[in-house]
Amino acid sequence: MTDQKSNNALKILTGVLAVALVALGIYTIKFYNEEKENQELLKQEKAVIEGELNDLIIKYDEAIGNNEELDRELVAARERIVALRDSVQDMEANLALIARYRREVSNLKAEKEQLFRVVDSLSNQNQRLITEIDSTNNVLLERTRISDSLQVQTRAMGAKIDQAAQLKVSNLRGEGVIERNSGRLVENDRTRRVDKIRTCFSLTPNALAEAGEKDLYVQVYNPNNELVGDQIAVQHDGGVMVYSAATKVFYENEELDVCILANTVSDRLIEGNYKVLVYEGTNLIGATSFSLR
Repeated sequence: MTDQKSNNALKILTGVLAVALVALGIYTIKFYNEEKENQELLKQEKAVIEGELNDLIIKYDEAIGNNEELDRELVAARERIVALRDSVQDMEANLALIARYRREVSNLKAEKEQLFRVVDSLSNQNQRLITEIDSTNNVLLERTRISDSLQVQTRAMGAKIDQAAQLKVSNLRGEGVIERNSGRLVENDRTRRVDKIRTCFSLTPNALAEAGEKDLYVQVYNPNNELVGDQIAVQHDGGVMVYSAATKVFYENEELDVCILANTVSDRLIEGNYKVLVYEGTNLIGATSFSLR
């Protein structure tokens, strides 16, 4: 009787073990298949990330060289993308790394969008600036011969200027004035009565410009292309420029009215058209003309 009970217990235990082994086998196969599917998905995600990084690299390659103002930032951003792509290629795909790289790709895309918006803005502004400079040069060449110093500074200005943050002027005008004993200035266009040349304008609001003290200069050229004024020589990074008058103003990104007076000497005051050029530092920000008789 005891042997029979032992045999029955053994059979039951054997059955339980058999069922457990079958269940374990099924679970192992299922786990293996799921792991294999996960690895395949991770490989596909890795390939997608590599493709997105390669696309970003191509876009930066196209932009670099066409945007001198931002070449340094574009090259640095491209190098970061190349380093990340190489890291993705060398790594063994796993869920944590894929998630981290996906976040980095998202950040790089956001950085690219921001940089390229700046590139597009600067390209459009530079094109308008080139057109304005060409037009100004044509007018000046038709009427007068610009001095060598002015030509050098104009070319340097075209290379250095950051149009997005440059000050702009409106309502620019030049005129001869008589200075009364009281100090009051009266407009006059007769050369024999003019005491000073007055240049007035408004600095327009510009949220992108750097606020603070600004050095403003004026060049006034008579019909013989002679500089009228105090002959103020200023040393800039690109060399020396000579101006008719200068002033300092404090600009707070809001409209600011400015008038600058240039002294005159009788032998420089002749009948005809006068050119007035206004600078902020080395940047030409306005040009106009007026006549004396």
